[in-house]
Amino acid sequence: MTEPRALAWTAALLLAAFAAAAAPLPQEAPVPGGVAVVPLPGAGAAAPVVRFRGKRVLVHRDGMRWVAVVGIPLAARPGTAVLEVDSGSGVRRVEFAVRPRRYAVQRLTIKDRRKVEPTAEDLKRIRREQKRIRAALAHWREARPESLVFDRPVNGPLSSPFGLRRFFNGKPRRPHSGLDIAAPAGTPVRAPAAGVVTETGDYFFNGRTVFLDHGQGLVSMFCHLSRIRVRPGDVLARGQVLGEVGATGRVTGPHLHWTVSLNDARVDPALFLPRKQAAGTPTSGRGPAPRR
Repeated sequence: MTEPRALAWTAALLLAAFAAAAAPLPQEAPVPGGVAVVPLPGAGAAAPVVRFRGKRVLVHRDGMRWVAVVGIPLAARPGTAVLEVDSGSGVRRVEFAVRPRRYAVQRLTIKDRRKVEPTAEDLKRIRREQKRIRAALAHWREARPESLVFDRPVNGPLSSPFGLRRFFNGKPRRPHSGLDIAAPAGTPVRAPAAGVVTETGDYFFNGRTVFLDHGQGLVSMFCHLSRIRVRPGDVLARGQVLGEVGATGRVTGPHLHWTVSLNDARVDPALFLPRKQAAGTPTSGRGPAPRR
């Protein structure tokens, strides 16, 4: 083989190897509650350390480049956002644009009034639980996720979408920070990707809940379970059963509420599903019951 042909062949092999290393990314939606995929300067072997709003950010090898996979909080304002990128030779600022998005309104009637207007004792419990929940959703583990494309944790219609501005019994509450999947009580809930169970509990609003850390600040939370079938420290493979659908906590009926947290920002779980699986996500607050 002549030298030019050999060089061309070597280059083709290297490009093929880089292409093979490019694992699928989540769907990009650089909006409040969405995910931005931001190319990073340099292409060294070592991953840079990236922070957004003081939080570590997931960094992913995409072929010949590194990219930051950034969760954008629902409260973020549209405009220019800035990443801090440390490649070992100083910190650089990398900008990306956050586009506007307006979410629909949803109004629900909750029969248990305490779930809308908690008592003083309930509020003490809620504050204790919020500390545990926030810590679990903000957890950082250096291991990179096995995949950035998830399976649905349970089969069923995507009944109540992410980001809805919610009113319970006419009172405004926080936006819907997850995705609801309608399913009968007792339906198995499976890990959408591999991860480590970091926390479980039975919470005032969330009911029986499991937290699954996928790595690098990517965390799933599964709420309202009737039964928890794992313990903190368990290492789960994709598809392994972690619990069963229920109606515990603040609910109108049995279903799974699935939250995805990325660099401690709650983002739309549908962005991590294959487009065919995410296609059933309703675009308004008028999806079928049950809802959280």
